[in-house]
Parts: sequence; C-alpha cells; structure tokens
Amino acid sequence: MGICLCVKLLFCEDLQRVCLPAYYCNMAQHIAVAGNIGAGKTTLTHMLAKSFNWDLQLEDMDDNPYISDFYEDMQRWSFNLQVYFLTTRWRHVQAIRKGKKTVIQDRTIYEDAHIFAPNLHSMGLMSTRDFENYGQLFEAISGQIEAPDLLIYLRAGIPKLVDQIQMRGREYEDAIRLDYLKRLNERYEAWISDYKGKLLIFNVDDMNFQDNPDDYAKIIDQVQSTLNGLFP
Repeated sequence: MGICLCVKLLFCEDLQRVCLPAYYCNMAQHIAVAGNIGAGKTTLTHMLAKSFNWDLQLEDMDDNPYISDFYEDMQRWSFNLQVYFLTTRWRHVQAIRKGKKTVIQDRTIYEDAHIFAPNLHSMGLMSTRDFENYGQLFEAISGQIEAPDLLIYLRAGIPKLVDQIQMRGREYEDAIRLDYLKRLNERYEAWISDYKGKLLIFNVDDMNFQDNPDDYAKIIDQVQSTLNGLFP
C-alpha cells in the first residue's frame, strides 16, 4: 500500500509526521466533533484541521443573530435559534458532501435535533407546538443528510465545562444556567450510547490536549488508526 505524508503533528518547534494510506489522501470525508458547551470542540477542531490538513467548518457563534437574545430569554428565542442552527447546519452538511476535501465540523446537526431542542422543550423553554414544528422540519431534511464518517465525542463534567466557558469569556454565555448544562450532559450521554456510526470518545476531564503534547498525540493516534481501519 502506498503512503502519503499528508498529516502533521505540530507542537512549538517539534514537527512530527504521521501517515495515512495514499488512497485516503484523495478521499473526501466528513469528520465531526461533538460535545457540550465548553467541552473544547472548537479548539480540537482547529488542531485536527491543522494536523491533518483538513478544511474547517466552524460553528459561527459570533455572527449568530439569535444567540445573545437566547441566553437573555431562552423561552422567547429558543425556537428561532434552533431553526437557525438546523437550517445552517443542513446547508453545511450538503456542502461538505459535495466537496472534494475532507472537512472537520464543529458540532453536528444531530445534536440540535436530539439534544438541544428536546432539552429546551423538556425544560419548558420551547412550547410543544414549536417543538413539534421543529421536529417535522428536521424529519423533512433528515433524508437528505448522511452521518459523519467519524464522530469524535468530547465527554466533560460540569466543573470542566464551567471552567472552560469562563476561560473563553464570551459575554453572552455568562447567563448559562448550571441546570441547563447538566441536562444537556445527560442528553449527550443518552444520545452517544445509542450512536451507530464510527465513534471515538475522549474524556477531557482527564486530559489537556491543548497544552499537553502527549494528550494530543493520543488523540491523533486514535483518529489516525480509526480512519486507517485499524479500529472498528
């Protein structure tokens, strides 16, 4: 089998190369990073994109027209926000599947439909009428999307999430409630336990992949091995 040196692992001045099979270098795939608010999805997405030379598809929170209003008044803006996320991510998935390069995506469309919208409804922050309308919309477009070729789930406890949310200092996140994060975590665990696609889980309570090269190398190794077909 031919080898293509298309993957880089970079920390400070230390450059290592990790290799994928040559056929992979010309194969466009959809990689996604999932996890609760503050789990480290965006950071890991950036790092993996750089290491593997993948294109980025980020969750554009700064330009989101509803996000600040939502955290100020969840009940009023929950439906608007979820529909915005749903339609935006649907367009992203369509573009990824039509593209010719591997793309790594920050958060999936399934998290909106199976975690965030049901959580808002169960907390009384989205009406049953709006939730059912949202569900019908997701059902209508779900047949036009495919699951990622690899899903990377970042598992984190509430203290870790809170610490990282505070560290990044987004003003609109100051209003996030602890019970909201806790309920999201519970739904994430339920969703991931039933997930049928190719999956990697990393417990970020026990690692610091952003600052510790050894922790990041473990992630790189497992991602590479999974994409090479060494792990199911």
